[in-house]
Amino acid sequence: MKQRITGFDLARALAIFGMVIVNFKIAMQAESGSKFLLWSTALLEGRASALFVMLAGIGVSLLLRRGMSGRRSELLACRRSLVKRGLVLIALGLLFIPIWPADILHFYGFYFLFAAAVFNLKPRQLLFITVLLSLLFPLLLLVFDYEKNWDWDSLSYQNFWSLDGMIRHILFNGFHPVIPWAAFLVFGMWLGRLDLGQPKIRIRLLLVASLSLLLVEFSFSQLRQWLGNGDVWAMKSEEVTFLFSTSMIPPLPQYLVSAGSSALLVIVICLYISQLFAGNRLVTWLCQTGQLSLSIYVGHVIFGLGVLEAMGRLQNQSIEFSLICSTIFCVAALGFSVLWLRFFERGPLESVFRKLVS
Repeated sequence: MKQRITGFDLARALAIFGMVIVNFKIAMQAESGSKFLLWSTALLEGRASALFVMLAGIGVSLLLRRGMSGRRSELLACRRSLVKRGLVLIALGLLFIPIWPADILHFYGFYFLFAAAVFNLKPRQLLFITVLLSLLFPLLLLVFDYEKNWDWDSLSYQNFWSLDGMIRHILFNGFHPVIPWAAFLVFGMWLGRLDLGQPKIRIRLLLVASLSLLLVEFSFSQLRQWLGNGDVWAMKSEEVTFLFSTSMIPPLPQYLVSAGSSALLVIVICLYISQLFAGNRLVTWLCQTGQLSLSIYVGHVIFGLGVLEAMGRLQNQSIEFSLICSTIFCVAALGFSVLWLRFFERGPLESVFRKLVS
């Protein structure tokens, strides 16, 4: 169990580092520089956060295993725990939005509220819910205007604080809407039910994730090329990109499969790494960093981007400068995590969060 938790912490550190790189790039409007660096950092968009959410789902299953006996009192206690966590994250996220409009914490809160309703389902039922959430989103696209309230030039969401805007943002067309992003959490809950210490299970997951990732990326790449000239189905190139891309906007089923597969690959590989290099100092430091993911997430906005804003370096920067800044912050976060955990059991915000939900 210790190695499993260590592996999850390692994956969580990689997820938070990926989110830092993506958010620094977006906030700094880093669209110039090396094409290779622009392409490689674009691969992280929507994937680091998907990994983060899937790990949260695993954490839900590990946290609530005592409630799987089926006793009504234990089930109610587990549900209350998830609801508390969800409400606290929603409150923290809404307070954070004026500072960071792309906040994921309030979405996290709603994922946890959703988890409170389904956590005691059987594994097959969790997989069914995952598929259902994935397929529900394209159906909603047929009914509602996905682009409503969006200013794509500035990548900002308008009218968020109105009732209609907030409901749309949270459930349908925000940065990480509950439909379909809660699918990552529910799949993570299913994953947390497995005995990932078993080599056979890990190998199967690696094979399935690898094949799914390659198949989706290759098939949709070929489909975009076939449809991209506008001769087939009389579709414009931007319509082809919108409907057949594997990017997070919009979060169509092919994106969910691609991002979910890459997240699963990272998780299983991190479990192997944490086991094979259990005594490695760098691996230990990274695992400690993963334990402070909430503090680092908030800190990368307030301290990382805050310093850059004070320096006037948040507009029209190169991808090289963005990566240098994000790397400096990640190294500083690693050092802070290692130093902090020498004196305290949990990170600063992790301790506050635990007190609020206890």
